[in-house]
Amino acid sequence: MAASVDHGGWFAALFLGVSLLKCLFISSYHSTDFEVHRNWLAITHSLPVSRWYHENTSEWTLDYPPLFAWFEFGLSHVARHFDGDMLRVENLNYASEATVLFQRLSVVFTDLMFVFAVRECCRCVQVQKGSQDVLNQPAFVLAALLLWNFGLLIVDHIHFQYNGFLFGFLLLSVAKHMQSRHLQGALLFAVLLNLKHIYLYVAPAYGVYLLRSYCFTQDNKDGSVRWSSFSPLRLIALGSIVISVCALSFGPFIAMGQLPQVLSRLFPFKRGLCHAYWAPNVWALYNLLDKTLVTLGVRLKLLQEADLPRASMTGGLVQEFQHSVLPSVSPSVTLVCTLLSILPAVASIWFRPRGARGFLRCLLICALASFMFGWHVHEKAVLIAILPLSVLAVESREDAGIFLMLSATGHYSLFPLLHTPAELPIKVVLMLIFTIFSFVALRKLHSGRGSLLLPLEVVYLSGLVAVAIACEVVFPLSPWRQTLPFLPLLATSVYCALGVCYSFLRLYGSLLTSHKHKQL
Repeated sequence: MAASVDHGGWFAALFLGVSLLKCLFISSYHSTDFEVHRNWLAITHSLPVSRWYHENTSEWTLDYPPLFAWFEFGLSHVARHFDGDMLRVENLNYASEATVLFQRLSVVFTDLMFVFAVRECCRCVQVQKGSQDVLNQPAFVLAALLLWNFGLLIVDHIHFQYNGFLFGFLLLSVAKHMQSRHLQGALLFAVLLNLKHIYLYVAPAYGVYLLRSYCFTQDNKDGSVRWSSFSPLRLIALGSIVISVCALSFGPFIAMGQLPQVLSRLFPFKRGLCHAYWAPNVWALYNLLDKTLVTLGVRLKLLQEADLPRASMTGGLVQEFQHSVLPSVSPSVTLVCTLLSILPAVASIWFRPRGARGFLRCLLICALASFMFGWHVHEKAVLIAILPLSVLAVESREDAGIFLMLSATGHYSLFPLLHTPAELPIKVVLMLIFTIFSFVALRKLHSGRGSLLLPLEVVYLSGLVAVAIACEVVFPLSPWRQTLPFLPLLATSVYCALGVCYSFLRLYGSLLTSHKHKQL
């Protein structure tokens, strides 16, 4: 039975409350992503379409798919009523009060897509009958975990991006699949891919699920696919949706002969294996091992320091680099590692389909696997796993434990995005509120004996608190601040990488060992 989202008016209260909170951040710190999107407004408004993916006056060139460029084009026509000067390409780093107000409000307004998607997801979870306490209602807990998600608040409304708008398409697509409206779900995901190509991370889950559970209409008694049930019409319908959306998005650039130029912007492999701040993934641990071996090699006089590559990985630059001891990693290696890591998951939903929730679990594994093994991964990409996992967390006790581990670890890994002293109390208070609510609400929702976390997980999260205190309070007051400025980022990345990898393995285990559920 679908949840009654309007019960007691709590959904409207959650939405209005978080919207007011977002407005309080209008004058707060913003990152270079603010200038990135201002520049894209200027490019799409001031230049002909043929120059959008060639313009390079600013270093922040347009590197999102064409549908997002058209999204910026639409926003630019509203922006001109606030301050027309922000739409001039040559006005680099322009940030008048009107410009800041417009860009901040544009994120708040476009979050309505996310709000609608959250509402639809809440309709897909089960109703807890006979309880008047909202903390016993999965729909309420889910709405709070999504609408008040700590990561989205600081990444979009302080750091500055449009992730809420994009996640709205992802969550709405998932909700449509849960409602067995597969063509609508496919359409929404096709649009999302043409808005931001990072969601290619989860495309394998979509492709295998739709082929297996939509194009094949029946199973054998043992659950295996009945090949005779294949529907060519359904495959044609899916293909038509994907091709039509891609044609609308890329068609004009193909007609102008600019497809290679667009693709070179979308996939800039020369940026290097890791971002300036290492995302907490396998490559952060790999980099640390390489650094450790270098240090040991020099001290044991097995390596000559003069012969080693410069330590570019910790220099804060976005560029290609070579490892000193371990083999250097190429884009093709990361691709192979990613594909191998998701293969058991996609094979599982082919051979043992578990309906929409099995698909969602596979989607999460694809997202985390791409985060852990991908090329030049940004730390913000961990939200692609955290947000959809909220849906499973309110329905399963085991998934609730995984969510608590991943959300605490992944959210803390975002702390370095807000590095100014003024934002320290904001990010600490917001994360404490969200984390405490998550623990209390999920524990109450999954009432029963014992903690949602294993003892080892409690120890790890206690260590996370110690790392946070050391990096945010102790280190800035120590003499190491001048000599080892990268140390807090290194500690945060490596420690969080352990938690993310552990969450990935637990999630994988839940997929491969869970009992077969009735297909939705």
